[in-house]
Amino acid sequence: MARQFVAFLCLLLLFAASLTAPHSFGAEYDASKPITLTGVLTRIEWTNPHSFIYIDVTDEKGNIANWKLEGYPPNVLYRNGWKKDLTMKPGDKITVSGWRARDGSNWAHSREVTLPSGKKLVFGPPAGTGDGGNAPAVEVR
Repeated sequence: MARQFVAFLCLLLLFAASLTAPHSFGAEYDASKPITLTGVLTRIEWTNPHSFIYIDVTDEKGNIANWKLEGYPPNVLYRNGWKKDLTMKPGDKITVSGWRARDGSNWAHSREVTLPSGKKLVFGPPAGTGDGGNAPAVEVR
């Protein structure tokens, strides 16, 4: 009976580990829907396995929508030239290019961030389709 219980616990742990595994690009994002957003940075989360930035984007009618943009983990951001609390701060106006979430919400996979200085830094990997996101970006303001 104890062996069965231990075997059950092992299977349960394996299942739980698969739930926390990184998701695929294609499961969450649509490589055929590139997006470019310009807005004010409201928050940065330097977390594993993905970092997130949040920006307030104002549309042509003056409505503000907060967007969540996913990117690399902190260690990869550091290697790409990012400095926590220095490269950009809440209140900065930035432009982010990437790919929209499949569910159509204000969520996207980011690729490149243009900082207020005009400097561009990679924040996330290319689209998971192998095309590297070569489709033209759709401008959303």
